[in-house]
Amino acid sequence: MTRLHKVVFPVAGLGTRFLPATKVVPKEMLPVLDRPLIQYAVDEAVDAGADTLVFVTNRYKHAIADYFDSAYELEETLEHAGKRKLLATIQGLLPLRVRCIYVTQERARGLGHAVLCARAVIGDEPFGIILPDDLILNDGPGALRQMAGRAADGKTGVLAVEEVPYADTGKYGIVDVEPGGDRIRHMVEKPSPAEAPSNLAVVGRYVLPPRIFDLLETTTPGAGGEIQLTDAIAALLKETPVLAHRFAGQRFDCGNKAGMVRATLHVAAADPELRHLVTGLPGTS
Repeated sequence: MTRLHKVVFPVAGLGTRFLPATKVVPKEMLPVLDRPLIQYAVDEAVDAGADTLVFVTNRYKHAIADYFDSAYELEETLEHAGKRKLLATIQGLLPLRVRCIYVTQERARGLGHAVLCARAVIGDEPFGIILPDDLILNDGPGALRQMAGRAADGKTGVLAVEEVPYADTGKYGIVDVEPGGDRIRHMVEKPSPAEAPSNLAVVGRYVLPPRIFDLLETTTPGAGGEIQLTDAIAALLKETPVLAHRFAGQRFDCGNKAGMVRATLHVAAADPELRHLVTGLPGTS
């Protein structure tokens, strides 16, 4: 398998759709059952081979760093109480080989700018990007691992895509692929249904070559001074193959309340002790 050693998590957003909770809790720390969104994203990155996790955050968000840091007093309390299963749970959030690096995005200037903030850490190698809002669940290799295998040459880009209703194309970046293939010919940011070249929407997973950083540096800021990753990828298309990957798995848009509820119900239905609350089947408790 092709390993992605470094994965970027753009997590500087304010999460206004989940106020007032996100006044004090980053949206990436909101739980789907008992695990925060960021844990699902990190597990997917580790599954793809990552050993360096780059969190692009803002100066006010400390909860993510605190979550992945050791909690000595809590661990000691659980140890003395003999609660070894709970102790193993909090000690197993990250494998020992994995390190976390936190980069501050001083101002919210778009996804492209957030990715550019990670350049010094990524260096000159291909890397992955996971948007934790897009929770993708499956029983086999994670979406990012699937994509890594298609970018083995270090120059090819891979974008996760999913078919959406044409009525929803205005919410996504939409790609146009070669007939009968998956090489992207061009992409359009949030087109109207009448202007959309397809209904293949880019969702929150990317594998990109380091060349993207040079292109981001020269990308003209758009509305609000934001630098769009889509614009830089459009420029990358002219130089190297970028593939649309129809991932195996089920995606939940946890950037909104409905998506969070659906994800929680889905995970609960897979839990032997909770499924009866969702499906009406007998539980084990």
